Amino acid sequence: MNQVLVSAPSNIALIKYMGKIEGSGNKPTNGSLSYTLENLRTFVRLTEIEGGKDQWKLLVREDLEKMDLSEKGQQRFLKHLQNLKDKWGVTKNFLVESANNFPSDCGLASSASSFAALTLAAAQMFQKIHPQPWGEDKKVLSELSRQGSGSSCRSLFSPWAIWLHEYAEPMNLPIKDMHHIVVVVEDSKKEVSSSEAHKLVTTSPRFEGRVERAEIRLKDLSQALQFDDWHMARQIVWDEFIDMHRLFETSTPSFSYMTDASKKVLEECQKLWNKWQDGPLVTMDAGANVHMLFRNDQKKSFETYRELFKNEFKVLAFEGVKSDVH
Repeated sequence: MNQVLVSAPSNIALIKYMGKIEGSGNKPTNGSLSYTLENLRTFVRLTEIEGGKDQWKLLVREDLEKMDLSEKGQQRFLKHLQNLKDKWGVTKNFLVESANNFPSDCGLASSASSFAALTLAAAQMFQKIHPQPWGEDKKVLSELSRQGSGSSCRSLFSPWAIWLHEYAEPMNLPIKDMHHIVVVVEDSKKEVSSSEAHKLVTTSPRFEGRVERAEIRLKDLSQALQFDDWHMARQIVWDEFIDMHRLFETSTPSFSYMTDASKKVLEECQKLWNKWQDGPLVTMDAGANVHMLFRNDQKKSFETYRELFKNEFKVLAFEGVKSDVH
């Protein structure tokens, strides 16, 4: 029986992908830069089955979340598998089992890790059945993954990925092995999906000039990280996620992911930064939860933030790991 088991990590964009070119298969309106979150992973097991049609079910394992993938979510996942089968010229059918080791649909980029994992699992399986000369080319796989979920194209590279057009590429920056905290202020399913958010932001009056602002920040952040200007990097990252959340709040209809709890966490981060003039890069995705990235030499600061927030919120905290996409 043909079977593969693959995992892929989530990623957090520091310059955001928000707004896509209509009918382009998730091509972005602006470039984005992300850090790969090696500890937040989706696992996908692909098993060849006789007859019938492709099916999805939950991958049951003690260390994985018992996520409830909606009918719509299942169909989107299986549609991506069908697109990959068409690309490889594979006609066999498969059972897809998947699960995350973290909560899904709450702004932790589970679609990035899940579509990246499905793409990698399919590539591994299909290369056995019907090998293609491009079947192990990471850029090709990144482009294919993008068509399922835009941000997933960045999850194929680690620790840094830059995505400008069709596919993402690795970016060589000196800052690696960062410590990561997520303060989970909300782990229930989002009322407005990321796909809906991409459409709604274009109705905001602030969307005019958004592409230019993001592109300038992408250039400036790349330079700040390259030359280890942490103060500058932190300010750019902060401005960028605030800019994205203002788009949500000024769209028609307007909506917001940021809660009072999110604001409280952000205020505490700002207070600590003002006190020490150092601290993590702070960002939020399309959700209420707050991500913090600490340099490898900020272990004490990492522990301070973890202790500060864990009394009131669920905190996921990971020490820096050597980057390696499986």
